[in-house]
Parts: sequence; C-alpha cells; structure tokens
Amino acid sequence: MKDPRDIIIQPVVSEKSYGLIEQDVYTFQVHVDATKPEIHDAIEAIWGVKVLKVNTLNRKGKVTRTRNTNRHGQRPNTKRAIVTLAAGSKIPLFES
Repeated sequence: MKDPRDIIIQPVVSEKSYGLIEQDVYTFQVHVDATKPEIHDAIEAIWGVKVLKVNTLNRKGKVTRTRNTNRHGQRPNTKRAIVTLAAGSKIPLFES
C-alpha cells in the first residue's frame, strides 16, 4: 500500500471549496494514479475521520508556448478529489 501522504498532495484553496466545507465536503489535489479506495483510506488514516463518498476529476494540463521560439509544452495533468465526510466530522486543517 502507498503512503497516505504520497496520495494526498495538498488541499484546494478556492472560494468554491471553502463554501463546500460547511456541508462537510473537502477538496484535495491527489496523485494522478490514485484510486477512489486509496483516497478514501488515506483521508481516514491521516485525519481519523469517517469518509462517506469520494468523487474524482482529472484535469488536463494547459498547452503552452514560449514567446521567442514558439515551442509548445504542456503543464502537468492534475487530479482532484472531492471528499464527503460523515455528519459532524471535521478536518482541523481548514478551520480558522
């Protein structure tokens, strides 16, 4: 099994993600190869909360080009996990 800290990369900080925290829904950037059961187990192992549901979405990296040489490149693809917790469960990382 992978280390839980390798699966969960960072929390997503945005207005939309903060609005979902009131409904016990948290958003994380996760490893591109992580599966839903791995994400589920990693969240429970790191914070000790009860996870009800995990939704994932893959985000394709933007195609970029340099100004001077017109070479094309691509930003890395990312994956996000939207995690729904049981009622009353909180992750203290997001509390202000």
